[in-house]
Amino acid sequence: MVSVLNTVDTGHEDMIHDAEMDYYGLRLATCSSDNSVKIFDLKNGTQNLVAVLKGHIGPVWQVAWAHPKFGNLLASCSYDRKVIIWKELGEWTKIYEHTGHDSSVNSVAWAPHEFGLILACGSSDGSVSILANTGDTWHMQKITNAHTIGCNAVSWCPAVDSGADPSAIQQRNDPVKRLATGGCDNLVKIWKEDGDRWIEENKLEAHSDWVRDVAWAPAVGPSRAALASCSQDRRVVVWTSNDYTSWTPNVLNVFDDVIWNVSWSLTGGILAVSGGDNKVSLWRENSEGQWACISELNKDQGNLNNPDQRAL
Repeated sequence: MVSVLNTVDTGHEDMIHDAEMDYYGLRLATCSSDNSVKIFDLKNGTQNLVAVLKGHIGPVWQVAWAHPKFGNLLASCSYDRKVIIWKELGEWTKIYEHTGHDSSVNSVAWAPHEFGLILACGSSDGSVSILANTGDTWHMQKITNAHTIGCNAVSWCPAVDSGADPSAIQQRNDPVKRLATGGCDNLVKIWKEDGDRWIEENKLEAHSDWVRDVAWAPAVGPSRAALASCSQDRRVVVWTSNDYTSWTPNVLNVFDDVIWNVSWSLTGGILAVSGGDNKVSLWRENSEGQWACISELNKDQGNLNNPDQRAL
């Protein structure tokens, strides 16, 4: 069974929508419908509230830590249509506010650090914005009409080879930038940077309802690419490819309730799934390519289900 190592009393005054550990697993960021972001130090089973970040005027759906090579940096996105980037400069400070969306911003994800300081943001206005930092300036690219009705999730492909040699996908100095998105059109899409624009490389169709989350598996040596998606259709699909052109869907499971979140382990071998049934389950693929549940936790306290937008 999954075991609870520590329980954090966040003190949020409303539903918590996301909780993310930093790169070293020493700090926890949480966000809530109380419009705030909180940061905690976690040491030896204890918790210490470091900061309460107040800059949003609506529910905060998601937070994302940047790679530590860029300092202590955190992004948050909200129903208020804004993305805020915070940095610890003695104390936590807002260093940039992105207001380029016309509706709720539902998901934020930092690119692999090999690409530099780049943030992708998915919005209910149907577009995806990509913010790139060059010194003291942030530049924006936008994928307009990425998903009809809205984009719910964004996830970056690890920094890998272009896939010209599918038997030897490996890290290199000039990796191709790819981004996966999930939307209200029931689709998973893969986008590829082409010069100064982003083009739709693949459209993956397997879900029959809104796609709530997408997660690209870590690259761990010469292996196939893998991407997980989950949906309100209660299904989790694992997509695999050897060349980034042809993708094969494998339905991991059909659950009893909507699935809100999928997340890979650091080595990519285990997939965590959570949703409206208030359960967190861990899944692993066997040598025959079949996925099996290896552990499960019933969440008796706290609610993993969010009827509005985001969930843990």
